Amino acid sequence: MTVLIVDDDPLVSMSLKTIVEADDDITVCGTGNCAAEAVRLYVQLHPDILLMDIRMGSETGLDAGKEILRNEADARILYLTTFADDDYIIEALRIGAKGYLLKQKFECIVPALKAVNAGQTVFGEDITARIPSYFGNVRPDFTAYGLTERESGLLEFIAEGLSNKEIATRVFLSEGTVRNCVSTMLEKLHLHGRTQLAVFYYKCGRGQ
Repeated sequence: MTVLIVDDDPLVSMSLKTIVEADDDITVCGTGNCAAEAVRLYVQLHPDILLMDIRMGSETGLDAGKEILRNEADARILYLTTFADDDYIIEALRIGAKGYLLKQKFECIVPALKAVNAGQTVFGEDITARIPSYFGNVRPDFTAYGLTERESGLLEFIAEGLSNKEIATRVFLSEGTVRNCVSTMLEKLHLHGRTQLAVFYYKCGRGQ
């Protein structure tokens, strides 16, 4: 796996490089220090994942992410920032970032990179817990995605953070039936894991 690291603090970039390359499966193919460099280096190096800060002077990592994703929709961008700013998190969700982590969670970086490389979306627990409050009580219509009425109802419970056992109790189904429904939804939506289902629920609710 190749990773491009962009952070406006060169010391942070080098520290992240050291942390990431401690894993034998990851190679840092380049580092940058601003949004313009993020775009230029991404085009030049074609990394598997772009690990990027958000606040980087006049242009942000979100600006760079929008430009990159406009030209390459499959780009995998993982934001790593000090700021748990609601507007930043919502924008990262909107543009299609694959994850948003706080820099205080250094131990999560390598596992998050591997999860993103495997096709998953990664938001730290503290971020995921706040997602529902961003979008209000929206009930999206999932019929266009091939979900049944039962699956749509279960998806809402997943978005609320309920476990299979808790959902089973709510809807009077066996835990095994709920588990099978979750697997079916993941297959239909081409997603990986409950966090991606939750993110999908709220993004769809905003008409994304």
